[in-house]
This record gives sequence, C-alpha cells and structure tokens, in this order.
Amino acid sequence: QVQLVESGGGLVQAGGSLRLSCAASGRTVSSIAMGWFRQAPGKEREFVAAITRTGRNTDYADSVKGRFTVSRDNANNTVSLQMNSLKPEDTAVYYCAADLKWGRLVRPTMYDYWGQGTQVTVSS
Repeated sequence: QVQLVESGGGLVQAGGSLRLSCAASGRTVSSIAMGWFRQAPGKEREFVAAITRTGRNTDYADSVKGRFTVSRDNANNTVSLQMNSLKPEDTAVYYCAADLKWGRLVRPTMYDYWGQGTQVTVSS
C-alpha cells in the first residue's frame, strides 16, 4: 500500500509559479513510478507529468512542456511539480499518483494509488 498526500496548491496570478509536493508513505519514492494529473470542472482527468521508477525518465503533457518540471527527493520521500509561467487554463485539482509498474506511465488507468488532490487556481 502507498499513501500519498499533496500540498502546495493555491491561488496565483497568470505568469506566476507554484510548487506542488506529494509526500509518500508505505514505499520509498525511489521504488515507485509517480505521476501528476489534473482535473478541471466538467473535464476528464488528464496527464500532466510523470517520473519512472528508475528516476531516469520524465514525461510531460504537451501543454506543460517547458513550464512544468517533475522531480524526486529520495531523502524526503517526496515528488514535486514545479509549475512556472502559469496560465488560467492550468486551473484544476492536481492529483499525485503512484504505481509499482515499470515503464512510462502516462494514463490515469496505469496508476493504483492516488492522493486526495490539491486545488490550483490561476487568475487572469
């Protein structure tokens, strides 16, 4: 079992930055694949970013490439999502997810463990 708790969401103006963190328990982040997803009202949950179990590979949605960075802190057992140059269309509830599978996990159905989500609101 893996438990995940997100933090760091909030309200920010367009062009600003936020850093989301996902604290894991039950497994070390160095032994699991982790991803970030988001869901806006009335929309399906969509992929944002992911890091593989090895930590050697990261993936990003086209909409966030060059603006968002996913990273892993093994010492603190957390995974972070640094979000820069935020846009109003980035507004959503952001979820952290984890799974034991190998490979590049970029769909929600690939993950077994989910956090409760944190709200990110970007004002124009």
